[in-house]
Amino acid sequence: MSELANYIQHQVNGLEPVEALRTLAAEFPGEVVFSTSFGWEDQVITHMIFTNNLPIKVFTLETGRLFPETYYVWNRTMEMYGHPIHAYYPNHEMLEAMVNAKGPSSFYESVENRKECCAIRKIEPLKRALQGNKVWITGIRAEQSANRQHMDNVEWDEGNQLVKYHPIYSWTLDDVKEYIREHNLPYNTLHDKGFPSIGCLPCTRAVQEGEDFRAGRWWWEDQSKKECGLHAT
Repeated sequence: MSELANYIQHQVNGLEPVEALRTLAAEFPGEVVFSTSFGWEDQVITHMIFTNNLPIKVFTLETGRLFPETYYVWNRTMEMYGHPIHAYYPNHEMLEAMVNAKGPSSFYESVENRKECCAIRKIEPLKRALQGNKVWITGIRAEQSANRQHMDNVEWDEGNQLVKYHPIYSWTLDDVKEYIREHNLPYNTLHDKGFPSIGCLPCTRAVQEGEDFRAGRWWWEDQSKKECGLHAT
């Protein structure tokens, strides 16, 4: 863990999520951002940021392949709070070159093709969104997957050269649902249909009882770690 990550861990240690976010926003003005994909966890953190008028930029990655339900929550969230949610799109030249060469569904053909699609639609836009910032806020929770249980709530992201902070890392899914109910927050109705993790439409299916939280992502691949590279460890 870097010196900056250690410092931030000390700053947020023992604080409730809102106070931790407030502390980071004051400590690093204009250099704290939050990425949302409009899932349960992200709606909780968005509510914390917007209702407390925290000076934290909220952004999302518009891959061009999202579910209609996701777009609905995006629009409803902006209507509810009256704050912007900044969209980052794929580089059109890179995207056009990939689709022209391999077609719109090349990600089903190989792991390499799928990672290429994720890199163009998600990772490259993410790097632009994070550029020049010191702290990246996420909605990651420990119980989401076995891979994420070995993370810390504060991490150094070597690839993006900044600190990641997960304010509700120790929350359970029941904690998240209770917060949603208590504050009557808009949420993606796909969660009620067996989608705990919601990404691009062609790459996400419902999870069956007993399956891992991430089993519905890239289900055609035989992998132990269902990550696209956004939260590589």
